[in-house]
Amino acid sequence: MEPKILHFFLGATSAQGFVSRFDQLADPEAGWRCHIIKGGPGTGKSSLMSRLSCQLGETAGLVEHIHCSSDADSLDGVIFPRCKLSIADGTSPHVLEPRYPGAWENVVSLCDCWDKKRLSGQRDEIMALSKRISSCHKSAAGYLHAAGSLLTDLRRTAGEAVDVPKIVRYAQGVAGREFSRSTGHAGHESIRLLSAITNKGPVLFNETVLTLAPRLYVVEDHWGVAAPLVMEQLRDLALAKGYDVISCPCPLFPFSRLDHLFLPELGLGFVTSSPYHSIDAPAFRVIHAQRFLDKTVLASRKHRLSFLQRAARNMVEEASATIAQAKFLHDQLEGYYIAAMDFDRVGETADKVLAEFRKEMLEQDCRL
Repeated sequence: MEPKILHFFLGATSAQGFVSRFDQLADPEAGWRCHIIKGGPGTGKSSLMSRLSCQLGETAGLVEHIHCSSDADSLDGVIFPRCKLSIADGTSPHVLEPRYPGAWENVVSLCDCWDKKRLSGQRDEIMALSKRISSCHKSAAGYLHAAGSLLTDLRRTAGEAVDVPKIVRYAQGVAGREFSRSTGHAGHESIRLLSAITNKGPVLFNETVLTLAPRLYVVEDHWGVAAPLVMEQLRDLALAKGYDVISCPCPLFPFSRLDHLFLPELGLGFVTSSPYHSIDAPAFRVIHAQRFLDKTVLASRKHRLSFLQRAARNMVEEASATIAQAKFLHDQLEGYYIAAMDFDRVGETADKVLAEFRKEMLEQDCRL
């Protein structure tokens, strides 16, 4: 049987700089095992994780692919939730170091597979490229900081039109229909990023929406002021009823705004459609955010709101272009490492990791 594959990010450049949620990879208190890969660019980290997913996906049943926001086609991690196993790239910008070495995490090193003398001889070129890449990412963060400031002003301006009690009543009504049972204990919240600003522009994984939520509520929110409140209310109500949820924050404001919410047990999802990410999935119900807004207040401020939104979008576009430039330079940097790698030894390391994962899966009998 084909595995279900969910696509997410766990790190992204935001209005606050690079934000990592790689703390969500695994839970040591729940018996998880985590593998951390150490190695340079182009040394085979993403390929190793792709191989694990391909060869173990059927056994695992459910696989999460964690993508790199700097290179949306590359993997930063793979999670096998039913088997309580995960593996991730532990290098910058989301540096991972073992907290409980051996007891929880194992380090997979590819550093012994490269020609140290060759790389040392190309030190100047490698350092120069690394510094240029870092400069690009700093510039991208600056553009997104500017976008965040503009959007904060927009949402403060439009926020005065929001009827919060009406949102609360609406969420309670939806919860009364959809969250039918109560377990007597709180549900568990997992954090994932469904979208990010990447080298390809804003990317949202519509295929994940389709896989998680056959029944989908879409909140269309042009100004982005009502949907986060709807999502937060629904999340709190679902958790109180004992449902496990996947919360997907806004990549620009990952600690203060919630864009999407999923209840996998119910095959139910609530997503935000906005000028920054449209949802390409059939909706069970569409909710127009205007129902929660005072149209008179919005009309009096429409010119300013439109200006702020255009300016913010320009900043996001500049950030994406700068991340794409960083990716171009990163590809050049990878070339030095690829030429210095002994990929036969990398393959031997991958074989060992694959055998370890197979053993863990057999012991846990994670096939459903």
